[in-house]
Amino acid sequence: MKHQIIDLSMVINDTKNEPQKVTIKRIDHKTGTNILVKELAELGFFSDTIKFESKDIPDGEFLANEIVEFSTHCGTHIDAPYHFGSTSEGKPAKTIEDIPLEWCYSDGVVLDLTYKGECGLITRSDIENCLNDIGYELKEYDIVLIKTGYDRYLGTLKYLSSHPGMSEEATEYICSHGVKIIGIDTAGFDLPFKKMVDDFSLSKKKEYFWPSHLYGRKKEYLHIERLVNLSNIPYSFGFKVMCFPIKIANSGASWSRVVAII
Repeated sequence: MKHQIIDLSMVINDTKNEPQKVTIKRIDHKTGTNILVKELAELGFFSDTIKFESKDIPDGEFLANEIVEFSTHCGTHIDAPYHFGSTSEGKPAKTIEDIPLEWCYSDGVVLDLTYKGECGLITRSDIENCLNDIGYELKEYDIVLIKTGYDRYLGTLKYLSSHPGMSEEATEYICSHGVKIIGIDTAGFDLPFKKMVDDFSLSKKKEYFWPSHLYGRKKEYLHIERLVNLSNIPYSFGFKVMCFPIKIANSGASWSRVVAII
């Protein structure tokens, strides 16, 4: 039986979708031909017996190429424990290349939190109620996907500044069942930065800053930010999620082509 694969990853582009600068230098086929000939000449590749010109390349076209420069936190990406702090559970925190790949392919479950409003804090009770509503009990290595619906605002200020976020207690509750990966379809896993600053300004409590991120210092887990298309998954559970990160040395995060397999 052929599986249905649902793409849960956003497109990375040099547009306003990204809060951090993305640079993509695109070299087309014609330009690539001229660059190839020029660079080979500079390397001393040519001699009296070895030489060719742009017109000698088949169809006058070389291979297209792209040179990209952007943060590991652009696009759909996975935050490793090292992003949260230098240690996790009292040990050196894992960087992205240390993540066991077994964690990244497992049973998925979607929790519908679309009723949470602007800057709504997702609580443990919210998670428990969602699980009760769908009749599901979390188990070890489930990949939990938090659906807020905020991916529909991608490219707008609202996407960056008004999205719901996970509370520490909600994150802790999910992880207490042996879950290693939690994903969300918002710009960040915690509440927006401006909301955290506003809350801190009123209370002077440091606990308002990235509580779910910093929970990763106590408990080893990963989270995925900037998912899309969670509404396209037809079931709350009974499907697989695949989210292998690109292997970057000594990095606290990496991009992933996250998919649901039905």
